[in-house]
Amino acid sequence: MLTTAAAGALALSAAAAAQAAPGTPGAPAAPPRQPSEQDVRQQVDALYAQAEAATERYDGARERLRTLRTEAADLQDRLARGQDAVNRMLGDLGQVAGAEYRSGGIDPGVQLMLSSDPAHYLDGATVVDRLAAQQADALREVTARQRALAQQRAEADARLAELERVRSSLARDKRQIQDRLGRARALLGTLSAAQRARLAADDARGAELRAGRGAGRTALAALPAPADNRAAAAVAAATSALGSPYFFGAAGPHAFDCSGLTSWAWAKAGVALPRTSQGQAGAGRRVPLADARPGDLVIYYGDMHHVGMYVGGGTIIHAPYPGARVRYERVDTMPVAAVVRV
Repeated sequence: MLTTAAAGALALSAAAAAQAAPGTPGAPAAPPRQPSEQDVRQQVDALYAQAEAATERYDGARERLRTLRTEAADLQDRLARGQDAVNRMLGDLGQVAGAEYRSGGIDPGVQLMLSSDPAHYLDGATVVDRLAAQQADALREVTARQRALAQQRAEADARLAELERVRSSLARDKRQIQDRLGRARALLGTLSAAQRARLAADDARGAELRAGRGAGRTALAALPAPADNRAAAAVAAATSALGSPYFFGAAGPHAFDCSGLTSWAWAKAGVALPRTSQGQAGAGRRVPLADARPGDLVIYYGDMHHVGMYVGGGTIIHAPYPGARVRYERVDTMPVAAVVRV
C-alpha cells in the first residue's frame, strides 16, 4: 500500500513539475493539474497507514512511560527509606564515638591497674569488647547499605534517563501522527464537497463488500464457535463498539485505535492484553489463519502495526484508521502477519 501510494505521489509531483515548467517564451504557464479522487485516495491511504504505525509506537511509548514512572517512584522511595536507615545508624555510631572521646580513651591496661576491683573491671571489659564487636558489625552493615544505596541511585538515574528518552519519543510520535493527519486533511481539502462525499460513500460501500455481509459472504470455514467463554465475551464487547470513531491513543469506551479496541474488548472478558499490536502478537498461541476462531487476534503487515479481532466467516472487526469507524472487514483485505489465540 505504501509503495503504490509513494509511486502515486511521485507521479503527481512529476506531472505538476512538467506542467509548471516554462514553455515557449511569453506563453502563459499551464495551471497545475487537479489531483484526481484516485490520486487523493492513494496518498491519503498511505498517510493514514503511516499515522497508524506511529500510533502504535505512541501507544507503546505511553505504556512504557507509565511503567517507568512507577518504577522510578518506587526506587526513589526505597532510596529515601534506605538513606534514613543509614543516617540513623551513623548517628548511633557517632554517639558511641563521642562518649568514648569524653571518657578520655584511657588505655585498658591502665584502667585495670587503677581499678579497686579488678574482677569487676574484667567483667566490664568483657562487656566493652562485646560492644566493640557490635560496633564493628554495625560499621560493616552501614558500609554494605551505603554500597546498596549507591547501586540503587545508579539504577534510579538510569530509569530517569530512560523516562526522559521515552518522553521525547512520545512527543516525536505525536508530532508525526499530527503531521500525517494534517497532510491527509489538506489533501482531502483539495477535493470538492461532492467528491469527498463520494469517497466516503465508496469507502463505506467497499467495507461492506469486503466484509462479505449478506448472501455474498465468503467464509474461511463454517462459522466456528469461539475458543471459550472469554473469547465469546471479547467478541461481544468488540461488536458493541461498532460505529465508534477511530482516535489515536484511544482505548474506549467511546473511541479506539486498532490495538485499543482489541485490548478493551479482551479486558471486558477479564484478560489484560499488551497495549500495542506488536505486543499483542506475542500474547498467545499462534494458529493458522484457516483455523481462526472468533476472538482470535489477527495481526497485519510486516511490522505488525495493525490488529483486528476475528469474528468468524472470514471477517474481522477492527478500528481501521483515522476518519473511519469501527467496522467489519474481510480478514484477507490486508496482508496477515499472524493469528493469535489468547
